[in-house]
Amino acid sequence: MTDQLRFVALGDSFTEGVGDPDPRLPNNCRGWADRVAEELARQDQSVRYSNLAIRGRRLQQIIDEQIDPALAMKPTLVSFYAGGNDLLMARPNLSRLIRTYEDAVQRIVASGATVLLFTGYNVPLSPLLEPLKVRTATYNRSIRRIAAEYGTLLVDYWCFEKFQDQRMWAPDRLHMSTPGHSYMAKKVLEVLGSPHSLETPVLAAPRPRTFTENIADDAAWLRRDVGPWLSRRLRGVSSGDHVGARWPDLMPVVLPERLGMADAKARVPQLSSRFS
Repeated sequence: MTDQLRFVALGDSFTEGVGDPDPRLPNNCRGWADRVAEELARQDQSVRYSNLAIRGRRLQQIIDEQIDPALAMKPTLVSFYAGGNDLLMARPNLSRLIRTYEDAVQRIVASGATVLLFTGYNVPLSPLLEPLKVRTATYNRSIRRIAAEYGTLLVDYWCFEKFQDQRMWAPDRLHMSTPGHSYMAKKVLEVLGSPHSLETPVLAAPRPRTFTENIADDAAWLRRDVGPWLSRRLRGVSSGDHVGARWPDLMPVVLPERLGMADAKARVPQLSSRFS
């Protein structure tokens, strides 16, 4: 049992898999963490995997709800992505956010698990939200420092040029698309130094869009994604309020080619994945 890889993924919609739809699976999504677990299991069938991430969760919620259950599983590998939803707040206290994040990392590292951290990305939301880039850059500097000080692995998402292509993003512009999640899984496996079968997604040359098409797309985005997101913020609710962890228990990895529609996927209510 001591040599068994036990991978537990913690976080928000980024790790839950929002933007990578798969109706066969809980919450109707797959994501990079599932893909990483699948590749690890192809190398070693004894791998066990749990994904506790839930869309919309802020840093303190992730700490309060996910770390204790994760550590109870005695993981050998923990991925920890948190803080993205905090950065979207109107006036985040970055100093406090970093202190809280560092305390959480210290606690996970103390368990003896290998810890995998991530920087954030300047998601292509809108030119009107360019100030988010400054927040994210400040946050990322601290993530890199923490990773160095605590000896964790780091996936430096900020530096991945592939994500400048809008097709790596879901229509809501906040979550990675299926190609984005697949590419992220490949980069994570490279950081882990693990053999894998994933290829870099090949995207055809984009079709140039007219000014009118861009305006129409922005209008649809505001109506479909931003409006509901702002409404939830004003009401103090989250898209993840009635969603449970996709894989709450440490379990063998089910490879996608062996997964049928009849498999039990409905562990949690299926809600919209928009703008968590």
